[in-house]
Amino acid sequence: MSEKRKGKTVKSARSRSRDLRNLDDLFEKFKRIKQAEGRAAGTMIQYSANYGYFIGYLDDYGIPRSMDAISREVIRDYIVYMKDQKIKFEDHRCKTEQDQTIGLAPSTINTRLKTLRVYFKTLMDEGLIDENPMDGIKNINEPEEEIVVLNADELRRLLNVPNQRNYADFRDYVMMNLLLDGMLRISEALGLRIQDFDFQAQTVTIPGEIAKNRKARTLPLQKRTMRLIQELIEENAADFDRDHIFLSNYGELLTRDHFRNRLNKFAVAAKIRKNVHPHLFRHTSATMFLEAGGDIRHLQLLLGHSDLRMVTRYTHLSRESLKRQHDQYSAINNVLDKLNKSRKIKR
Repeated sequence: MSEKRKGKTVKSARSRSRDLRNLDDLFEKFKRIKQAEGRAAGTMIQYSANYGYFIGYLDDYGIPRSMDAISREVIRDYIVYMKDQKIKFEDHRCKTEQDQTIGLAPSTINTRLKTLRVYFKTLMDEGLIDENPMDGIKNINEPEEEIVVLNADELRRLLNVPNQRNYADFRDYVMMNLLLDGMLRISEALGLRIQDFDFQAQTVTIPGEIAKNRKARTLPLQKRTMRLIQELIEENAADFDRDHIFLSNYGELLTRDHFRNRLNKFAVAAKIRKNVHPHLFRHTSATMFLEAGGDIRHLQLLLGHSDLRMVTRYTHLSRESLKRQHDQYSAINNVLDKLNKSRKIKR
């Protein structure tokens, strides 16, 4: 060996090779695995967002981005932080101080935990980590709150607000009609293209690539809804070279947040005090379907749920419907039947 090499450090491994214990490097591997499994684009975005919230917490509290620093105790501390310390809508430019309350909603916390649960389980299944810090971590209890739906009068007032001579208002009007008629998720509606509509059969097909459960389904639509869709397609063709249905004024894809913000303004103009959001149309339509006598199994197919139990989460019958059913079928009707009949006393 040359004298010049005596006592010198021998380099065998690359100094720039990735650290297999680094959370960011592991998350990149996780994303590639899920992309290969065909996860929907929206799901991938949600994975990244929820991972970002977790990493932000680690950074704020000086916890290294390494598997060596992640334990069940760290996860539980993160849950307590989200529940009791995190300020909701912090730094959100569209929210007032009144909206910025302390503590995230239980459903939001559980959604973020779901991503961590999938993330660490995938790493375990791939043999990339030895222990899963999410083992033994349970979701926090979610109170079963009554889901509010719109009544027919509120729907009419809301649909009367958009000025259909204005492109953006007309587009939003078509969107509201489609969501109500087809019971679509907003993510599904935003992803629809011209070729997804069959104007002869009067149906729309939700491709598997944009469906939440990755399963395509075909839905019937009313003639009026189909005419509105056709009219919007013609409006788009006059100025934009896109095959998507719902576009911004500049020809870009309409976003969920942009539509939701416009929907809020319509609700204010319609003097509706309820929280009006895109998914409310799905709740409302499903509820009205059942109240009108629709079959719950047909509703299951329209909503695109593989499990019938999931349908009940979307169908909260109104108090008026409950009262009508009670008045008609209460057992007391049988007991009081004869007593309620008019009796002949005099000739």
